[in-house]
Amino acid sequence: MDAMTDKKLSPPIWVATPADLQSLAKDLASQPRFAVDTESNSLYAYQEQVCLIQFSTPEKDYLLDPLALTDLNLLAPLFADPNIEKVFHAAEYDLICLKRDFGFTFENLFDTMVAARILGYEAVGLGKLLSQKFDVQVDKKFQKANWGKRPLPADMLNYARFDTHYLLELSQILQWELKEKERWDLAKEDFLLATHVNGHTSRQQLPIWERVGGRAKLDPRQATVLNEVCLARETLAAKLNRPVFKIVGNKALLKLAESQPHSRRDLEIDGFTPRQISRFGKTLLAAVERGRRADLVRRTPSPRPSDAYIFRFEKLREWRKEKAKKMGVESDVVLPRFLMEIIAKKNPRDKEALAAIMAKSPWRLEEYGDEILAKISKL
Repeated sequence: MDAMTDKKLSPPIWVATPADLQSLAKDLASQPRFAVDTESNSLYAYQEQVCLIQFSTPEKDYLLDPLALTDLNLLAPLFADPNIEKVFHAAEYDLICLKRDFGFTFENLFDTMVAARILGYEAVGLGKLLSQKFDVQVDKKFQKANWGKRPLPADMLNYARFDTHYLLELSQILQWELKEKERWDLAKEDFLLATHVNGHTSRQQLPIWERVGGRAKLDPRQATVLNEVCLARETLAAKLNRPVFKIVGNKALLKLAESQPHSRRDLEIDGFTPRQISRFGKTLLAAVERGRRADLVRRTPSPRPSDAYIFRFEKLREWRKEKAKKMGVESDVVLPRFLMEIIAKKNPRDKEALAAIMAKSPWRLEEYGDEILAKISKL
């Protein structure tokens, strides 16, 4: 069945006024669970923002326009309510965006993608799961659409509602399967871990030039030039309200840092388009010149791990891979990489020390704690 043309469905409810928001919040507050998704404009703006929030209850689909509302505080207690389950698919990015833009905190989540991964599904995208469980086909042609434009056409609105419309029913099916496989407690553990979200990614905390892949091959002066052209690109992107990659790509910035051009002709040789040279050439050449003169940047220290750390990490990695193979899941389902790194670094010698590290992973501690200690104690 083509979900996009299902004529049995009533239209989604558009939420764009304070009165609309009050009605939505009242309905959601009366529910034991509701589904959520977001759409952003990261491909079309310098500073991305949430441009649409979709909600579904068993009876209704809502599309909330955050660009038309200055205050979404009525939703905050709903996201933070431990007695209301919020169902997402691939929640991490949605949670980061909602935290960043609105300051929401989260309790009681269910992530259908996480559930599918714990169950060992090979294809965990929403479209694949809907096709498999409901014989529903969802056209993904608007995945990269500009959700910041207004008005949104009817076919985009119809597309958006299906990101949440089936999630409640899907989550119930997956929960039953998790319990059948005795993996429900593991899933609850990962859902709880997902609630501890920041409104940014770890890469955003690095100096701007250290976010560019391929920088390791640069010498200190080239790295300094890269820093200046990155800063110039940020300024241009902010001024034009465009994503930085639509100004100049990272590969082009690396070329600038390596060749350090002096003229527009040099930019042509480096592969810049006539349009880029016309619009941004002067600014980029000035940034290169600043980079030639500036104090050298310093790389963020990255100490080499000890041989003992490497040994413990590799032992854990081998154990995790074998355990995952037996379970029929990806390795990180057994033990997330961040926990492996902490365990390998701190080298706990007993269950109490390991419990301090795995305080937010009690199921894994109980299930795997003795095996983990046995593996890392063989040094």
